[in-house]
Amino acid sequence: MADNSNIRIIISGGGTGGHIFPAVSIANAIRELRPNAEILFIGAEGRMEMQRVPQAGYEIKGLPIRGFYRPLWKPQNIGVALDYLRSKRMAKQILREFRPQVAVGVGGYASSAALGAANALGIPTLIQEQNSYAGLANKQLADKAAKICVAYEGMERFFPKEKLMLTGNPVRQSLLDSPVTREEALKSFGLSPDKKTVLLVGGSLGARTINESVLNHLQEIAASDLQFIWQTGKYYHEEILNQLKQMGQPSRLFVCDFIADMAAAYRAADLVVSRAGASSISEFCLIGKPVILVPSPNVAEDHQTKNALALANRDAALYVKDSEAREKLIPLAMQTVADDARLCSLSENVLKMALPDSARIIAEEVLKLAKAQ
Repeated sequence: MADNSNIRIIISGGGTGGHIFPAVSIANAIRELRPNAEILFIGAEGRMEMQRVPQAGYEIKGLPIRGFYRPLWKPQNIGVALDYLRSKRMAKQILREFRPQVAVGVGGYASSAALGAANALGIPTLIQEQNSYAGLANKQLADKAAKICVAYEGMERFFPKEKLMLTGNPVRQSLLDSPVTREEALKSFGLSPDKKTVLLVGGSLGARTINESVLNHLQEIAASDLQFIWQTGKYYHEEILNQLKQMGQPSRLFVCDFIADMAAAYRAADLVVSRAGASSISEFCLIGKPVILVPSPNVAEDHQTKNALALANRDAALYVKDSEAREKLIPLAMQTVADDARLCSLSENVLKMALPDSARIIAEEVLKLAKAQ
């Protein structure tokens, strides 16, 4: 492919880390292949991409777009609809000024307006669908998309088969490149290299169900010979610290609101307990980490449950319903982490589902579309 210093690409989406990490990974891969490419992000005002994208070194424009309230007949949705129309007009203006050859959508509110505007202006679009169950916005945008990159087989249920490309989800490169050893990782958490370790994460904001599961089984945790790294999430952290003061904190329970170095946390863990977001699942597949998935029930179209079952049905992860987690999760984690054969089997099976080099493969498709213009 001949070099083209005048390549301009829009990348849109966000709302959660699960959308932002892949978007930034794709941008980084494009930059590696074409250092002179101009990349502009479009996000939603007030959402985390407005901070995370500039931190990664890219410019971002914000739209006043937000999600609809449920049920749809709520009167607040009149304002949401007006904001959507305004966002689409703003997106068209951004695209006219920036003149991209391609627009990439990774999901999230802003992606819908930006790719809708790109379609209206005749700019080729590429969709990256992270979940095993396609989101509403991506399904609506699919007919006009030039290429649809997916992470799971069987996505022709939702999208035109001839546009599909099985690429996997881009993940944070730092997780794969980290030189830290298990011993060093455990030491950074003040834990012993001689004991089995369970990592509990509920996303950057936390997961109430996972947190309550831990609090309900503090006595068993204290009596065990196991270690736990517990990311409570910023939203719940202060409340949990107060509860631990009253109830007593087990000595081998490391508690924090947010883990900045997830590579070290994964390296330290023999078993992970996590929500079933698409990006997290892709990370577990690539690093071969045994995991118990507790899908969040508070996501559109229950796609986390479908993500979890895609692994559980291949014996590549264990699955606990959110409604049953408070009772079953910690006992299952303690039983599983003590079973070396089970851990080994889960690790082998989850590695088989890995799709490496996703960001580079998607970046190459983006550049092919740009070159075709």
